[in-house]
Amino acid sequence: MIEIGLAGKPNAGKSTFFRASTMADAEIADYPFTTIEPNVGVAHVRVECVCKELNVYPCGNCVEGWRFIPVKIIDVAGLVPEAHKGRGLGNAFLDNLRQADAIIHVVDASGSTDEEGNVVEVGARDPIKDVKFLEEELDMWLFGILKRNWDKIIRRIRMEKRDPAKYLAENLAGLGFNEVMVKEATRNVDIFSISDEELLSLAKKLRKIRFKSIIAANKADKAPEEFISKLIKIGAIPCSAYYELALRMAAKNNYIKYLPGDEDFKILKELNEKQRNLLEKIRNFMKRFGGTGVQRIINKVVFDELNYIVVYPVEDENKYTDTKGNVLPDALLVKKGTTARELAYKIHTEIGEKYIYAIDAKKKRRISEDYELKHNDVIKIVSAA
Repeated sequence: MIEIGLAGKPNAGKSTFFRASTMADAEIADYPFTTIEPNVGVAHVRVECVCKELNVYPCGNCVEGWRFIPVKIIDVAGLVPEAHKGRGLGNAFLDNLRQADAIIHVVDASGSTDEEGNVVEVGARDPIKDVKFLEEELDMWLFGILKRNWDKIIRRIRMEKRDPAKYLAENLAGLGFNEVMVKEATRNVDIFSISDEELLSLAKKLRKIRFKSIIAANKADKAPEEFISKLIKIGAIPCSAYYELALRMAAKNNYIKYLPGDEDFKILKELNEKQRNLLEKIRNFMKRFGGTGVQRIINKVVFDELNYIVVYPVEDENKYTDTKGNVLPDALLVKKGTTARELAYKIHTEIGEKYIYAIDAKKKRRISEDYELKHNDVIKIVSAA
């Protein structure tokens, strides 16, 4: 399952974002270090189910034509400046990000928390500073890891006549790096005579390649207009995790009809004045930004930053079912460029090993084993398994 890390300074609203996207219990409070051990939960990407296109709607595995596919969310504890030196809870937070495929950087767009996460007046801190701070912490963390072992790594490469990129990748494998990433970062870099400044530059390149990220401009419901404009200019997505959580709770208790990612909601029950006022504020926010922003952020990370697509494996290419007659039972997230044979291995190792051929169920024709899958492909794998 794809793993997405929620990162940022304390009290930026990470735990609220986590709970709003996963509906898992997480302590939410307005003081630093509410989260010490990382919270882990399951959120979902939202895509239009292929059943409508195939005229088998409703397929029984989507909600009103929308497919919700699980991804893992890791809410790591808040980072404070110089965490890479051990400040706050230090490198433990950064280490928690090692397993993440990408990062959602939750920023307090309202500027109502200082660099340590303490509550201040709205607009007191420029959120752009917080955006830079996380990147700098990750850069310095990677630089520290490289610097500690650099002389030893270079000696081993020389002594054993090893391929530099391959050996460096082996040493950084625990951080999720592979040889392709290291080759890209070390291109035009003379690793045998590298200064500290150049090593820091290498750490920055490695961070950009490895840690794909998106900025969640949280607390946009109370953010000054100038802050919202600045953040949008650098690609941030305005959101209100608090509003999303309120909608999810209201929908759970049948007060409203709402699906995560909807741009509006429908009131189902009589409400008191306080509830009506809150929902009116939320509706105005959603009209302005096309929703609360939370679902859009999760989708953007998975589909735009990590380059995933959705593929539907089936047993019967005519009825689009599995062996039990379930219509489109599985929707798999796979990387763009995944081939038909690689899909067979993702379904089951034995199916991959005994792969014979694959069928494009939409076009009812065989496809080659190196056919690159497209978004919303429906595929039957024929195997001797």
